[in-house]
Amino acid sequence: MKIGPVRLDGFLLAILAAVAVAAIVPATGAAVPVLDHVVTAAIFVLFFMYGGRLEPREALAGIRNWRLHAVILGFTYVAFPVLGVLLGFVLPHVLSAPLALGVLYVCLVPSTVQSSITFTSIARGNVAGAIVSASFSNLVGVLITPLLVMLLMTGGAGGVHIEASSILDIVGQILVPFVLGQLSRPLTATWLKENNAWLKFVDRGVIVLVVYSAFSSGMREGIWGMVSVGQILLVTLVSAVLLVVVLWATDASARALRFDRGDRIAIQFCGTKKSLATGLPMAAVLFGGQQVGLIILPLMIFHQLQLMVCATLASRYAREVDAPPA
Repeated sequence: MKIGPVRLDGFLLAILAAVAVAAIVPATGAAVPVLDHVVTAAIFVLFFMYGGRLEPREALAGIRNWRLHAVILGFTYVAFPVLGVLLGFVLPHVLSAPLALGVLYVCLVPSTVQSSITFTSIARGNVAGAIVSASFSNLVGVLITPLLVMLLMTGGAGGVHIEASSILDIVGQILVPFVLGQLSRPLTATWLKENNAWLKFVDRGVIVLVVYSAFSSGMREGIWGMVSVGQILLVTLVSAVLLVVVLWATDASARALRFDRGDRIAIQFCGTKKSLATGLPMAAVLFGGQQVGLIILPLMIFHQLQLMVCATLASRYAREVDAPPA
């Protein structure tokens, strides 16, 4: 489905449908523990598949271009968190605590893999560099994102509370299946590669399930009585400003460091993305029992904005290459 140059795919529509269904028919009563167990198992499967798909030799082979990867990781796990902390001085005064924390959470999750690579390819950038950096971002994000959450989002007024048991949940639901997936590669790598076309629906199905579970929990807690349309519009505005700032900063930094065109494009598209596919399951583990629906709402908004804006940018960059010389 297209609106002008922007493509609204079935994944986005499925997420919106999950929110709508949760608003009308949320999981209640005996269905709640069943859904919780299903979500736990689904997240385990999801990160097992991530581990099985990631080719370690690709990451090792691409380490040689260390300047490129250092800049991308620096934006993902240093510059973004700094921006999130700075916004934290203002947003709690204009947004509810869960939404303000959600904006900070956007700044802490790993980069996307598929869209970073896709947009880099469309724009005729350094695709190999994008593959390595985006994959490595997700690899280290399994460890770094939970650590950043515990460092920056816990304690204080309005902060989330992560119990000691949540750390075990992080290890059990995210790190262990990821490592098992890596160890299983001799047996599963070929099968995962051959069936990637339909396994992507498994990935997306897990995300849709997590969204339904999170918003069902929110409906039981009456979260929509805690947020107004004005607050949602303000989150959208903040997300748009944040995206514009990092798009400008990645391009300006890459030019100042004298990267070539291909690397500049990889830096811009990999250094500005935030992964919905990784961020939502992590949120379900990290913020269990809290207002997850509101915390993940900024990530859902930022994700769609980045797809629309970067799709437009990638097309423009491609036209610059394809245009005949004057």
